[in-house]
Parts: sequence; C-alpha cells; structure tokens
Amino acid sequence: MMTLDDIRRLDPKNIGSWPAPVKLGLLLITLVVIVIASYFLDWSNQLEAIHAAAKKELALRDTFIDKKKQAIDLDAYRNQLAEVEKSFGTLLKQLPGKSEMEALLTDINQAGLGRGLQFELFKPAAQETLTEFYAERPINIRVTGNYHDIGAFASDIAKLSRIVLLQDISLTPNKDGVLAMDAVAKTYRYLDEEEVAQQKKSAKDKNKAPKK
Repeated sequence: MMTLDDIRRLDPKNIGSWPAPVKLGLLLITLVVIVIASYFLDWSNQLEAIHAAAKKELALRDTFIDKKKQAIDLDAYRNQLAEVEKSFGTLLKQLPGKSEMEALLTDINQAGLGRGLQFELFKPAAQETLTEFYAERPINIRVTGNYHDIGAFASDIAKLSRIVLLQDISLTPNKDGVLAMDAVAKTYRYLDEEEVAQQKKSAKDKNKAPKK
C-alpha cells in the first residue's frame, strides 16, 4: 500500500513508471475533470436546447390534437350551422314584409273586436327600430272588456301567424265591473334587400368612424 511519501516521490516526467493504481486514479480524475468541463462549456446549452425542443414538441402535439378534433367535428359544426340557418329562415317567414304590416295591424284590431273589446287607444309608434335583419314597431293599446274576453284576446294575439308580443301589460278596474288593459304590442317585419344593405353599410360606416 502506497503512502503519502511514496506519492510525493513519483516523477511527474515519467508517468509510465508509476504504479498501476496511481495511473488508474489519475485517469479517473482526468475523466471527471473533462466531463465537468464539457458540461459547463457545452453540454448545459445542449441540454437546455433539448428541454426547449421537448416543450415545443408537446405544444405542437397539443395543437395537432386540437386541430384534428376540430377537423373531426367540422361536419357536426356544418350541420349545426345548417340547422341554425333553417331555424332563422323559419322565424323570418313569420315576419311580415313592409307591404303586409297594414294587414297585421288590422288582424290585431280584429282580434280585439272579435272578442267584444272596445279599443280606447291604438297608436303605432311613429318610427320603427331597425336591426340588421328586421324592424320593430311598438303599438300602444288600451282595450276595455271583461276579464275572460281580455284573456282570450291575449291568447288570440299569441296565435297569430305573425309574431306579435304583448308587453308592459297592466289591468285596472273600470266602471260596471269592466276592466281596462293597457299594453304595448310589439310587431316585427323583415327588412327588404335594399334595407338590409343599408343597415350593413351603416354598421360598416359606424365601425370605420374614428373614436372620440
């Protein structure tokens, strides 16, 4: 077994004459130094690049899975869109055109008279409220009659082939047991192609207008 003095007497200029255990120890120390130096000088950067690439791979894999799922669901989305467009078209058909509005107002009036009600007020708003596809016109009404006839009138309005909504309903007792009903009947009509184009142009111009 070599002592510390034996190690001190070794000739660094003649390593070939050193004992085999010492040569092996020196080789191991050199190898460790090379590995440590390589890690700090080069390998650490490579490991960071590998980790970054692994994270990128996971992100790309998640993106691929998400896109694949969207592609699989594309037909379902198209079918849903077709159903929505079909439902929208059905609802649109329940709206009268501009030329049919007078007939709708007559239908509302006749629904009340047919139930024996008296109209004390039937006043359509002077202007319509326009949206992208339809126009809304409220009608302030006041009718008098008994409770049963007023209820039947409201039911008849709901059953009209065209959409009419009764809102802001209030009932007040009148003389001789007669009730008075005040309400707002909201009527709707679809816009013709020219009106739709004008609405889209107005919306586009509004979006382009500079914000103050």
